[in-house]
Formats: sequence, structure tokens, C-alpha cells
Amino acid sequence: MEPYESDMEGDEQDTPLLPEAHREKHQTVHKAAVCCSSRYGLALLSCYAFFVVYSLRVNLSVAMVEMLNNTQKSSTNHSGSLCPAHNSPERPKHNQTASMYDWDSETQGWILGAFFYGYILTQIPGGYLASRCGPKWLLGLGVLGTVLFTLLTPLAANLGANYLFAVRVFEGIGEGVTYPAMYTMWAAWAPPLERSRLFSISYIGGQLGTVIALPLSGEICFYLDWTYVFYIFGAIGLFWFILWSFLAFDSPNTHPRISEEERIYINASLKDELAVSTNNIPWRAIVTSRPLWAIVVAHFSFNWSFYTLLTLLPTYMNDILGFSIQQNGMLSALPYLGCSIVAVLAGQFADYLRETCLYSTIRVRKAFTIVGMLFPALFLVATGYTGCNYILAITFLTLSSSLGGVASSGFNINHLDIAPSYAGILLSITNTFATIPGMVGPVIGRGLTRHNTLEEWQSVFYIAAAINVLGALVYTLFGEGKVQPWAIRTSSSHGK
Repeated sequence: MEPYESDMEGDEQDTPLLPEAHREKHQTVHKAAVCCSSRYGLALLSCYAFFVVYSLRVNLSVAMVEMLNNTQKSSTNHSGSLCPAHNSPERPKHNQTASMYDWDSETQGWILGAFFYGYILTQIPGGYLASRCGPKWLLGLGVLGTVLFTLLTPLAANLGANYLFAVRVFEGIGEGVTYPAMYTMWAAWAPPLERSRLFSISYIGGQLGTVIALPLSGEICFYLDWTYVFYIFGAIGLFWFILWSFLAFDSPNTHPRISEEERIYINASLKDELAVSTNNIPWRAIVTSRPLWAIVVAHFSFNWSFYTLLTLLPTYMNDILGFSIQQNGMLSALPYLGCSIVAVLAGQFADYLRETCLYSTIRVRKAFTIVGMLFPALFLVATGYTGCNYILAITFLTLSSSLGGVASSGFNINHLDIAPSYAGILLSITNTFATIPGMVGPVIGRGLTRHNTLEEWQSVFYIAAAINVLGALVYTLFGEGKVQPWAIRTSSSHGK
């Protein structure tokens, strides 16, 4: 790795600055305290936001196991798996009072992927609206819409698979604006040398949502019935919206309770990185930016394996490893618990390397991307060869997802490095492409595993791993870490 230097140095980035010069440059901005700060308060609120949106995404994956009218289900709630069933300790009688449905594997795949058909529609509009109208209410109302449609899920399922598909599409439409809006907000709130820390706090909200929603959904299905999965998580989302309405603000300058010291610190640290005006967006420069397309490929590749596990892991646990509904949720959550822990540690370490060890931004981003994509691919392939050794299978799946958390401080935050003023728009573009795996992954995955053999699941894991490796390679070759010239032009330059 090379010593860190300012991302504003343009083509001089490969020429190391002396550590003394670097420190002198950044000593001009006095760092505001972290404890009780508004920027870290926003990080916690955004963590809660992503907890909500991910819990609303994944609860159907667990509930789906209970919604199916499978006549092979036994008293342990296990539906004839390839491996022997794992008996649970003696527990109260499993509640199965809710409606059940006769959906084949193809229908299941379409329903599990329906969310992403709506999600992809509002990515780019979300990035544009966030930059023009402000991110706070766009994000808040987007999540609120998802919550309301979540509460309608049991009714839609009773009406038929097509109605459930439509409700999930509308949920995706609401959630589609969340990431672009949040990136736009962080462009105004996150000092450059704190980006990895602040973003990783936000990022783990999604992992925690998965970690908690998977096992809790299993318990809710067991003690109540699957309909309460959507009612309970919907109520949690409504409470978040109330907090967000009163406590979140678009920028430090609009926050009524921020300290003057923190406001000055944030504005001063960003003054050379933000465009004078975002009214005229340099679309041509954006869509022809090579660093952006490097992120697109990495984001698409990473999400292929992520969404494959997110939507199909409960099915794999049930159909192959033989875990019952209450065991399924807990074990399916382990990979995401590991990911959330690793993501936080990676964020701290990435900013330490940049700020204290003076390594360049792009070297840190590439190193973290390589670790966060190649090693998960290796352990994902290894999972397919564990047979019925469920301890080894769960260990490999957990290692795969946990190491994926390293990428949160790699390509995943690179939008803020190359164009902080347009980070929301850049994220909306990359996330549009990265949503495609969520749309087609479950369909392909269920299509390849019609007979639930180990060989079929090995194919699913091989495909995800190969795509992961490709994404890491492309980003390593073409990724950059400096602010792009088109991202810091004045408003008069944009029209040229």
C-alpha cells in the first residue's frame, strides 16, 4: 500500500505526500467530539432505518416456509429434507392456525424476487429527487410506504399469489429510494476521514435487521402464526418513522440542535469536495465515468451472492439440512450477525489506515473489496461440498457472509470518494444494476434446485462465487479513490 494523500490531488495521487505535510493540511480543521454528536446520532438513526428496511425484506423468506401447504410436514415442522431432520428440544405445540397455500417452486421464486422488481424502478428517480428536494422526507416516506404494504401482506396472500406479488413490488418501490437518499444525506454530513466509520454504522443496520428478523420471524411463526411476522415488523417500522420525522435533518445547517463546533467542523472538512451547485447534474460525465462503472460491476457481483443467500438460505436450511422453522431462523441469521460485526471493525480499520497510517483511499478501498469478495466466494463454494455435515455447512456460510462485511469499506462507500456531491445519484445508478440479482437470483436459484439435490445447490453456489470473483477483478483494475473533476465544477461549468 502507498501513503495516504488528499483525494483532491487529481493526477498527483500516485505521488506520496510527506506525512508532515499531510498532517499539517488536516490540522487546519479542528475535529469535533464524537460523543453525543449529531452526525453519530444520524448514524444511529440511519442504522435503525436500515434495520427496518431489511427486516421487511427478509421476513417473507422465513414466513414462506410456513405459508406452504406441504403434506409431508411432520410434527417437527420439517418438510422432507435431503439430510436427516434435527429434532428440537421439547417445546409448546406449533401454532399452525393461519392460511396455507399450494405454490410450486417457480411461484415461490417469483414471489421472493417480486420485491426487487419494484426496488429497481425508484433507484435513479430516488437519487435525483434526493439531490433536488432533500433526502430526509424522501427516505422517511419511502420507508413508511413499505411499512404500510407490509401490513397488507396477509390480506394479499389470501387473495392470491398475484396479489402478494403486487404488494411486494410496491414494497420495493418504497424502499428503492432509501439508499440513494441516505447517500445524499451522508454527502452533507460525513467528514471524509470519518466516512468509513459513519457508513459502517449505517450499514450494519441492514445486517442487524437480517440477524434479528430471521430468528424472530421463526419464533413468531411457531408461537403465533406467520401473519404476525408482518404485523409486528410493520409496527416497528411505524415507530422508526416517528423518530425520523422529529430527529433527522437534511444537513448540519438545517439541524436546530447541532453544536456550532460540529457544524463548522463538518462544513470545513467538506468545503473543497462539494460542487457549488447540484441544480445542473453532469449526467454525461457521470454515465461515462470509468470509476463509476467499476463500482457498478462490483456492486452487481457482490449482491448476486448476497441476495442469493438472503432469499434462499431459509429454504436451504429446511430442504437440505433439515432444520425446523424455529431452528431455521436462528441459524439463517448467523451469517449476517458475523457480517455486521466485521463491517463495524472494517470501518474502523479502514479509516485508521487512511487517517493514521496515511494510506491512499483507493488502495484501502481495493484491498477491502478483494478481501470482502474473494474469500466469501471461496467459502460459498466450500459450502456445497459439506454434504449433511450441518456444522461445517453453517460455519462456511457464516464465514462467507462475515467476510463480505469487509466490502462495506471497499467499493460500497466509494461513491462518496469519487463524487460526494452526487453520491446519491451514483448510488442510485449502481444500485439499479445491483438490484437485478435480487430479481433473477431467486428465480434462477429455485429453477436450478427443483429436486433439492446437493449437486443442484452446488451449481447455485458456483455461479454466485464466479460472479463475485469477476466483480473484484474489475474493481481492482478500474476503481479510483479521488474526487472526479466533474464532481467539483461550479454551476456555470455544468452547462458546458
